[in-house]
Amino acid sequence: MNLPFEEIRLSLPHLEVAAHLYGPEDGRPVIALHGWLDNAASFHRLAPRLDGLRIVALDLPGHGHSQHRPAGASYSLWDYALDVLQVAEQFGWARFSLLGHSMGAIASVLLAAALPERIERLALIDAFIPYTGEADMAPARLGEALRAQLALARKRKPVHATFEQAVTARMKAAVKVSREAAELLAQRGLMPVPGGFTWRTDPRLTLPSPLRLTREHALAFARGVSCPTCLVVAEQGLMQEAQMLELARSLPYALHVLPGGHHLHLDDDAGAAAVAALLGPFLLG
Repeated sequence: MNLPFEEIRLSLPHLEVAAHLYGPEDGRPVIALHGWLDNAASFHRLAPRLDGLRIVALDLPGHGHSQHRPAGASYSLWDYALDVLQVAEQFGWARFSLLGHSMGAIASVLLAAALPERIERLALIDAFIPYTGEADMAPARLGEALRAQLALARKRKPVHATFEQAVTARMKAAVKVSREAAELLAQRGLMPVPGGFTWRTDPRLTLPSPLRLTREHALAFARGVSCPTCLVVAEQGLMQEAQMLELARSLPYALHVLPGGHHLHLDDDAGAAAVAALLGPFLLG
């Protein structure tokens, strides 16, 4: 069977990451960033439909087949920005576009606002700003995070007796996905252990954030994006609060609402085709 991608590994200065590489060598450069606890398989249905693009779909650090960050390190959103820049350096890309879903979309906005000279276009799927926290809650939040970090050593990852049980559990997670989507994510995200299978993801990814951006910080990044930006919102996704949609519409983003859930680009072929019909021409400029 011919796969639509090439499996690659990249040795960055600080760790090694894995990725799926799609498209012709002379295609327009794009780095694709998946959501929290997902992996590069998030773009398995979408990326092959985006003709003319050279897409590097990353396993972000701590996810999929990429290395975990070293002991003592954290997984702050802004840390992913440096990972992406180091990947671009590996390919010699001075300028490139970003395709982000969920957490990957949020990290893309942070990077695009911080270094506008590096980002050509921004394609976002069902997210654009992070959850925020105000200053008066910061001490309590840090305390919660520190207690969770101390307790982590006593916790063990859940083990699923069979691959099918792991798929079912992923389908029923807080952010639900189709069976096909769960299988694709599980094929890349699971590893065998005594007694069955567990997820490759770094357990530290499930820890509470020690610090969140304030709403003013988050809005400064969202409003600071200067490159052409296209935001796809899922009708049954995570952006259906009236305040969130109102904020999105106030920004100079091309906003499109499509049927489907948060993983509409992965759940089925129809959703992937609909997203590709919008984002393909947009990313080609």
